[in-house]
Amino acid sequence: MGLVRADIKLAQHISRKRAIVVNALVDSGAVFLVIPEYVRLQLDLEVHDRVEVTLADGNRNLVPQCGPIRIDFGNRHCHTDALVMGDEVLLGAIPMEAMDLVVMPRERRLAVNPNSPNYASAIVKRVPILVKKGCP
Repeated sequence: MGLVRADIKLAQHISRKRAIVVNALVDSGAVFLVIPEYVRLQLDLEVHDRVEVTLADGNRNLVPQCGPIRIDFGNRHCHTDALVMGDEVLLGAIPMEAMDLVVMPRERRLAVNPNSPNYASAIVKRVPILVKKGCP
């Protein structure tokens, strides 16, 4: 299939005063948003945790986590945390699902889901409402 890249906008969650457009590697096999340290500094994001990650080669590393970050692509946006590592932005499955984005392998591009072009959609499981005794 080859590599898929997309221009996405990253911004501070609350103020959105600091925002940048980056060309991200799109990887539906990855899970999270990953940003390099220089992007964290440009957006002035504070590290609030450390997360142990297992890399593709099996090695385990402790990496900083920061956020929340607002991600914009097309007419979609979401808010998520980011892992800080590497030398490029990587867009993983969680933010892609949150924005209802799909990879178009033939064109090697990221796109808004054509089945829901106006609003992000999601598949959810209906949970029965439990009523406690004495509650209305």
